[in-house]
Amino acid sequence: MKSGGPSGLHGPADPGPPSARAPLPDPLLELRGITKHFGGVAALHAVDLTLHRGRILALLGENGAGKSTLMKILSGVYRANAGSIRFEGREVVFRGPVDAHALGIAIIHQEFSLVPHLDVAENIFLGRERVNRVGACARREMRQEAQVVLDRLGTHIPVNAPVAQLSVAEQQFVEIAKALLRENRVLIMDEPTATLTPLETERLFRVIRDLKAAGVSVVFISHHLEEIFALADEVVCLRDGRVVGAGPVEECSRDSLIRWMVGRDVNHAYPPKADAPPGESVLEVRCLQRKPRLPEVAFTVRAGEILGIAGLVGSGRTKMIRALIGADRAHRHEVDRRGVRVKIASPADARRAGIGLVPEDRKQQGLVPDASVAANILLAHLRQVCHPRWRFVDRVAAAELVRGHLRALAVKTNSPQQPVRTLSGGNQQKVVLARALSPECRILILDEPTRGIDVGAKAEIHRLMRELTTRGFAVIMISSELPEVIGLSDRVMVMRRQRIERIFERGEPITAELIMTYATGGHRV
Repeated sequence: MKSGGPSGLHGPADPGPPSARAPLPDPLLELRGITKHFGGVAALHAVDLTLHRGRILALLGENGAGKSTLMKILSGVYRANAGSIRFEGREVVFRGPVDAHALGIAIIHQEFSLVPHLDVAENIFLGRERVNRVGACARREMRQEAQVVLDRLGTHIPVNAPVAQLSVAEQQFVEIAKALLRENRVLIMDEPTATLTPLETERLFRVIRDLKAAGVSVVFISHHLEEIFALADEVVCLRDGRVVGAGPVEECSRDSLIRWMVGRDVNHAYPPKADAPPGESVLEVRCLQRKPRLPEVAFTVRAGEILGIAGLVGSGRTKMIRALIGADRAHRHEVDRRGVRVKIASPADARRAGIGLVPEDRKQQGLVPDASVAANILLAHLRQVCHPRWRFVDRVAAAELVRGHLRALAVKTNSPQQPVRTLSGGNQQKVVLARALSPECRILILDEPTRGIDVGAKAEIHRLMRELTTRGFAVIMISSELPEVIGLSDRVMVMRRQRIERIFERGEPITAELIMTYATGGHRV
């Protein structure tokens, strides 16, 4: 296996000749001819997959390629319409997740399965609670065991904290802890690093490598190709529900994996930054203080630029933005919009001030999942499509507006009336973006804009962000992906412990190591 962390690794430039490899152990798990239909739509077509004992298999594919469906079949959530599953050489049939659990197969879903009002330990032990002699819940024992698992992950999450109070990244670690509590033989990880910083990702990778050394087989799903080269032994790629490529990771290149995923070459370089000098200040945060004892922050955003915000989870990036737009109450809030003081006490005030937001958690905070694509887009555009006198929706104008946004953002959907929850992650993100771009919007805030989306959709969103700056928009981007921050941002603001540690101006040299030095407080040593 290749050494090093996920943030600095790439695959070989070109696939070289096959090297001498030790013979693989016998297959632990074999899927043969797996086919799955939802109504009249085929999600998987005769998929074959082999997982060897103590090996890490990377499963790649664009959003909607069938990865999660295949893993839900493997974990007993879905039943295939055709095909077979063999475990240690014998055919097995999963009637539900309990059957898969009995064989030691566990899955960490991309969508969290946590109960918000229960604490961390209760969520980790959900469905397998410890009881004492009289049958009561042994909370102390559960919290002690939960703490051991969390310590193994290197986290500092209080075991008695309600899950509703945790950040998205902390919730991800709770999901991982749930799976590690059992002695599993197969661990399926669906985008486990999507909410983690590079340091947290490397911490998780150490745990995965320890599991591999102990003989556990891992199926690892990720859109981050550098993670595949850092961690995996083999790779299988799906496209449109079919296997389009497979082989040892050491014989693959980054470009070959991208071609497998999207069926074409993709320019994964970041769009060039603007040569023109920045425009006027469109937003000046003179003083923003969330709570009386927290530090005050101040910064400026200019037209035609992308201001990147970097920092570790818990550094205060998202909380600062929520206070800025009035989603959370701030102790002090002094903000000028084009030189004029504005009062922002709610997201509606922020929208009227021309500030749009694409939130960190698109499914919980950015979408109405059961509503249609059109309804989600129109939520922020009703004034445009309402009759000025009679206040009813002009259906023709509404349909044209929706079609315009779908074309501009290249949203792939069967119909504007399709439920938005049925779209892939990348297309859902584009719908949230379409809604944020209301007529008043001139300042766009994107919190983790490419989290959990494939390389093709990621390149499209990067292009759109740069295109917006050429039209005079100011863009604020929060991202845990340091290459994204460095490659896209005109200026970079680094946060640590609720304060701004450093703002890198245009033209200043900046590297991932330099950002992490400020993000971890290393410059103070």
